[in-house]
Amino acid sequence: MHVVMVAAENDRLPSCKVGGVADVIRDIPYALAEQQVRCSVIVPDYGQYALNREFVADIAVPFKQHLETATLWRVASDSGVEQYVVSHSLFSHHGGAIYCNDGDQPFATDANKFALFCAAVSELLEHHMIGPVDILHLHDWHAAVVAVLKTFSPRFVNLKQIKTVYTVHNLALQGIRPFKHDDSSLESWFPTLSYDGSRICDHIYPHCFNPMRAAINLVDKVHLVSPTYCEEVQHSSDHESGFFGGEGLENDMQAAARSGRLAGILNGCIYPGHEESQALTLSEYCDLAEQSLFVWMSNGGALKPAHYIAHQRVIQWRQQSTFRRPLVTSVGRLTDQKALLLRQPKDGQLILDSVAALVNEYGGVLVILGSGDPHLEYLFTQVMARNDNVLYLQGYGQALGDHLYDLGDLFLMPSSFEPCGISQMLAMRAGQPCLAHQVGGLKDTIDHERTGFLFAGRTLEEQAQQLLESLRQALNIHRNEPQRYLEIKANAGAQRFSWDTIASQYIEKLYG
Repeated sequence: MHVVMVAAENDRLPSCKVGGVADVIRDIPYALAEQQVRCSVIVPDYGQYALNREFVADIAVPFKQHLETATLWRVASDSGVEQYVVSHSLFSHHGGAIYCNDGDQPFATDANKFALFCAAVSELLEHHMIGPVDILHLHDWHAAVVAVLKTFSPRFVNLKQIKTVYTVHNLALQGIRPFKHDDSSLESWFPTLSYDGSRICDHIYPHCFNPMRAAINLVDKVHLVSPTYCEEVQHSSDHESGFFGGEGLENDMQAAARSGRLAGILNGCIYPGHEESQALTLSEYCDLAEQSLFVWMSNGGALKPAHYIAHQRVIQWRQQSTFRRPLVTSVGRLTDQKALLLRQPKDGQLILDSVAALVNEYGGVLVILGSGDPHLEYLFTQVMARNDNVLYLQGYGQALGDHLYDLGDLFLMPSSFEPCGISQMLAMRAGQPCLAHQVGGLKDTIDHERTGFLFAGRTLEEQAQQLLESLRQALNIHRNEPQRYLEIKANAGAQRFSWDTIASQYIEKLYG
């Protein structure tokens, strides 16, 4: 069986990662190869000049009333997996950035780029440039146009014979663009394409093309990245009350479920061989944080308040001999998906202030690593300024994150929705229990009071209150029942969400 995966990101390649989809594309092909499934992975070439690549073929691609030439390169072939990139000036035009922010024209630049990429992939598959293909596996909206061309374009005869699977990693980003009258629109890309607009239009904006919806309706199998998220997306979202479900596509998800095309399979995690690692001291972690802060400061034109206050906090903490315990940690991008609950108001401040105060009540500290939404960065900086037991590191560094997983006593992950999540798996792998919202993959990976702690709630207010109650419960056990807490830590560290098991489910539920 030959499976071809098409995506926007791939962490097997340099500078080709933004989010969790890159981790999946990095790992699952090799787990499938272990089970005698041949895999090929295709992503755009964003101008990663460090690639050691081998020319395969030029691809003639009809696009925007021109015949464009893209190039297919093989960049690696090992362990039953072949890695490819497709190059074109449009993909590398923005200095290697995978995604662009278009402001008042959401997705416009990216949609042009990925439409051409999808057209190139369709051509190379049609002409067997990487051999016969049994399964075509598309990931997120960036690869969805392949399903549209496969279904509606008479150019593609061989492509129509390939079974197609579509994985939804993030339903919140659907890539919606107009059907026509715009440079970044379906009819601009493919002016002669005849299509059924009722199957691929957006429900809210019917004059617009929705790539995510199109793929869900046109492929043979639809995959959500956890069983609970698979259930959640079949219900309407209610953002005011704090529920994030189908995001306008719940009826399409229900239809896919009724026809037996919908499957929820959890993502996996890599578990390296057992290595005894020496945990850093407080002083050593502060040294590491200071080094990162200096790099971040030097890269900016003006000194950010977050970096200045964090540096002062590092100096202050370094005067202590050991970490104050419990050490509560958080690692991840700052988005409303991750931090909506933490920015809710409470007593003239924020829920995050209440979290910090509660941790301080038990003699502990809170370390947060992450950047993202500028407003959230501002709010987190304000919380750090108000609470001397908070260190907020506005940026990202692999070592900073890895050591927090190893050092922490409790990992905070109050996501409003979480299709699967990887941070909780990495924390648990390191033996750090998580405090998480009982949604999506968090519910599927954390067992309340056995491997971690969960909270719920029917409204944002209830969720925020239960977050604080669950935090108090966890801190109480940590202080008053240390042996029980050690058992929870051991149980968390013993959990295995291995790609081997996940690969078997792919073969059975998606490819069979």
